[in-house]
Amino acid sequence: MKNIVMVVALATVAVFGTIAAGLPTDGTGKQPVSPEQYRILTQQCRYANTVQARRECRIDVSKRYEVGNAPAKLDCRTYSSVTVCGRLTLSAGEQRCVTQSVESGLSPRRAEVECYAFA
Repeated sequence: MKNIVMVVALATVAVFGTIAAGLPTDGTGKQPVSPEQYRILTQQCRYANTVQARRECRIDVSKRYEVGNAPAKLDCRTYSSVTVCGRLTLSAGEQRCVTQSVESGLSPRRAEVECYAFA
């Protein structure tokens, strides 16, 4: 039963995260964000576990977002003094951390941010 709940929770986070991130749905361009949101998006890359992952994160941000008007639908959240926006790419260890944290009672969104930043 725990495994079913875990799978449903992770699937919900994945689907909701993609929709809530405000990514372009028509595939024609970059998502406009405010200068502050763009700063958050680029700075959150420092939490990636490896030099390569940090580089890929910065490249992903530059491909997906551009400074423009801030959309209300961009998913920004702050937990434990860590602010992130958009979709987070989690390592296998971070995904395990999220699973364990959710099983321990943490909300999926909070677990995702805290595991991304601290695991």
